[in-house]
Amino acid sequence: MACAILPRIIGQGRASELLFFGRSLKAEEGHRWGFFNAVDANPISFAIERAQELSNGPTFANGITKTQLHQEWNMSIDQAIESEAQAQAICMQTQDFHRAYEAFVRKTKPEFAGN
Repeated sequence: MACAILPRIIGQGRASELLFFGRSLKAEEGHRWGFFNAVDANPISFAIERAQELSNGPTFANGITKTQLHQEWNMSIDQAIESEAQAQAICMQTQDFHRAYEAFVRKTKPEFAGN
């Protein structure tokens, strides 16, 4: 699994170095390479803040995005573009989309309800 996913995240050369030599990856280096999204002195608090941010966001659209991220690994670019266009069309039918649009027009922060 590491040979399939790691090069896609940090590149072939960096993945080869880690796997061939079995060296540890320090947090700052992993962040710089894009292996970690963030490094925080208090990871539990940081994770809770991010989870709260997700739960207050457009949960339906986030679910669609998660599905797209997983499915598009096995798609051509043309298939991915079509799939994303369909996903966007579905998301644009939700009340959360309309709330986001109205908030954008008013230059305010949207309050999502998950529908």
